[in-house]
Amino acid sequence: MSKTNSILEMYDYESTIGIEVHVQLRTKSKIFCSCLNTVTNEPNSNICPVCTGYPGSLPVLNKEVINKAILAGIATNCSISHLSQFDRKHYFYPDLPKGFQITQGDKPICTNGYVEIKREDGSTKKIRIMRIHIEEDAGKNIHSANSNESFVDLNRAGTPLLEIVTEPDIANSFEAKAYLKALRNIVLYLNISSANMEDGAFRADTNISIKKKSAKELGTRCELKNINSFKYIGDATDYEIQRQVEALESGEKIVQQTRLWDTQKKQTLPMRSKEEAADYRYFQEPDLPLIEVGTELVERIASNMPELPGNKLQRLMNDYGLSEYEADILVDNQAIAQYFEDAITAFKNKQIINWVLRDVLGYLKEEKLTLAEFKVTPEILAQIIELLDTGKINSKAAREVFETIAKSGGNPQDIVKEKGLEQIGSADELEKIVADIIAANPGQVEQFKAGKDRILGFFVGMAMKETKGKGNPKLIQELVKKHLAK
Repeated sequence: MSKTNSILEMYDYESTIGIEVHVQLRTKSKIFCSCLNTVTNEPNSNICPVCTGYPGSLPVLNKEVINKAILAGIATNCSISHLSQFDRKHYFYPDLPKGFQITQGDKPICTNGYVEIKREDGSTKKIRIMRIHIEEDAGKNIHSANSNESFVDLNRAGTPLLEIVTEPDIANSFEAKAYLKALRNIVLYLNISSANMEDGAFRADTNISIKKKSAKELGTRCELKNINSFKYIGDATDYEIQRQVEALESGEKIVQQTRLWDTQKKQTLPMRSKEEAADYRYFQEPDLPLIEVGTELVERIASNMPELPGNKLQRLMNDYGLSEYEADILVDNQAIAQYFEDAITAFKNKQIINWVLRDVLGYLKEEKLTLAEFKVTPEILAQIIELLDTGKINSKAAREVFETIAKSGGNPQDIVKEKGLEQIGSADELEKIVADIIAANPGQVEQFKAGKDRILGFFVGMAMKETKGKGNPKLIQELVKKHLAK
């Protein structure tokens, strides 16, 4: 049990967590204008009168945003609203040039869905999604480190967003991270966003409250804003739960507010009072029509649904006999999953998953490489494993071939010949070597016959040394047993 869960148990509290995720959509243009929806380093270079809120400019909805919202809704088991609308959400901040954000209020495009996660004990749980709505992103404030100045870059203003809001179904930091990882994987598999957390393309606001287990009403919630890594979200959630328990136990009152996570101090700090819906003065956006979504459109989008993470997990286990642990690693990395499938298509062998998870991932991590830079292609890996499986090389030689190609490239068969790595597989040749070693070590033979089975490894090792590592270890072991039994 984690320290946070222990504290909750000690004082008879339970935590309740709901999460709002903002997903920046991958579209050619912004949501309400023709400006390119791309990241650029030149401030205020990708803007127009619409996304900068000039008086008299009118928004025109990007249809692709609707299609991607529907796709996300279907993938998260939501109902798709046949009629939804845009609203104005008013607040005043330098990066919001209009003084309001175009978003969706009480008529969102998707409602009542869920994402299934795996709990810490291995059981599954459905995290209900209250709604998915569409909105525009704001610009970005840049604070100078060298002067008491702030600057506004509006390149991001008008970037299309999906806001995905859960019910308060999440119980702890483990479930929070599991949900966010599952949702991010769905977004990546749908290819509707880069979901890059460091760039803000996938950012989460975590709402946390605690209450006595016997209480019927939820406690006062605090929001943790825009934390950009799963680790920090977990750490911040645990800290905030403990902070609220300690505050209530010391007689303090929890104030509803937005808080930030200080990665240096490892604590949450107050940012501002949390606004209520009434503070935003929502009303229907007069410059945009109602959104009508027909059944035919939903069915067409659903028919083109790509393979989702949950389906892929089951297929990898069923088709290739992988364990859930192995399949789960592949599901979390689409590029590695494709690498594995390409390799096992080239040569069907159970050893391939071990090589991918151990050697390929290990080498990429150690050398800080991407698969695109990796010289051992899936086809080359399949060739190495085929050489190993057919007995032409042993496991030590296979790793030498792998390392050589990873560093310098090349063909497995050519490297085996150049380095003289062919395995000695002739029983007659190996039998003579084994017989000579046993004859030269009578003391060890007596120890083996006296019950010291570990001596078997001594003879196998001696034979491998004699063959300079080229002997077939399995055959050598069989021959050693045969001669020791005489």
